[in-house]
Amino acid sequence: MISSELDAAGVRDPELRDAYARCRAINAQYGRTFFLATRLLAPEQRPAVHALYGFARHADDILDDFSAASVDERANRLQGLATDLFKRLVDNVDSGDDPTLTAVTHTARKYGLDWQLFDDFLESMRMDLTITDYPDRAALGRYMYGSAEVIGLQMLPVLGTVGTREEAAPYAAALGTAFQLTNFLRDVDEDLVRGRVYLPADELAVHGVDREVLTWCHDNKRTDQRVRRALAEQHEAARRVYDYAEGGIAMLAPRSRPCVSAALTLYSEILDRIEEIDFAVFNERATVGKRRRLAVAATGLTRAWRARRAGRGS
Repeated sequence: MISSELDAAGVRDPELRDAYARCRAINAQYGRTFFLATRLLAPEQRPAVHALYGFARHADDILDDFSAASVDERANRLQGLATDLFKRLVDNVDSGDDPTLTAVTHTARKYGLDWQLFDDFLESMRMDLTITDYPDRAALGRYMYGSAEVIGLQMLPVLGTVGTREEAAPYAAALGTAFQLTNFLRDVDEDLVRGRVYLPADELAVHGVDREVLTWCHDNKRTDQRVRRALAEQHEAARRVYDYAEGGIAMLAPRSRPCVSAALTLYSEILDRIEEIDFAVFNERATVGKRRRLAVAATGLTRAWRARRAGRGS
């Protein structure tokens, strides 16, 4: 399957093909929902998406290497990653033999992705090394610009638009934010174990919630009523972002709409599961079942096939 995708994308160089194959394997292993949605794209679009995911995952793995590396070591490794990518993208100098860098550099050049988008992403990764709490939504938003919105903006040239990218950009950025807000709610317990709280402190405080209360919930595997009310409010905020982002799907190239629609559906249904378990996120992980994921994918495949067929006929 990867060979046909790379053939469709015009990737012939053996080393480059190996690099893209590695990124695809990373996506398949760690990004189940995202990978499934990617299958709805045209074959020639998929390698670029795998490359962007592979690079982001590489940075995330450096960031979360708590057991083997100190903060300074992880900071140095992130800086090394940034330096190597800068040399490739800006200085046009090969640096290192990291397959994720090889693939993402090729993708960035092919689709005209600016270095600044990658630098903004890496800046948010650096923030995670030292920042563990966010006082308000504005502060959290600054983090999410690099960690989530930028991902949507990187994807936009790969997906294509029917109008200008500038018109579609706010919606693409919002979808990245919606996905990340969903992860914050689903993974609040896991993030707490890592010492991080990705929820605005002032909005939690309205409900009498702080880190100490969240830690009690973790220790007792229970969701305190104050926390339940606070999470419900965050849940509503995430829903509003999804509602806005959905308006941008019609701005995408028709062949890309089934993929993005499926991803939006599946991620938003994680919010449904969180609500269905009554925000018991400290003792249960909210997931969308395999049968449902496959059903959404099957519908998306039919729509994607029809869109690509119509595109060939036009």
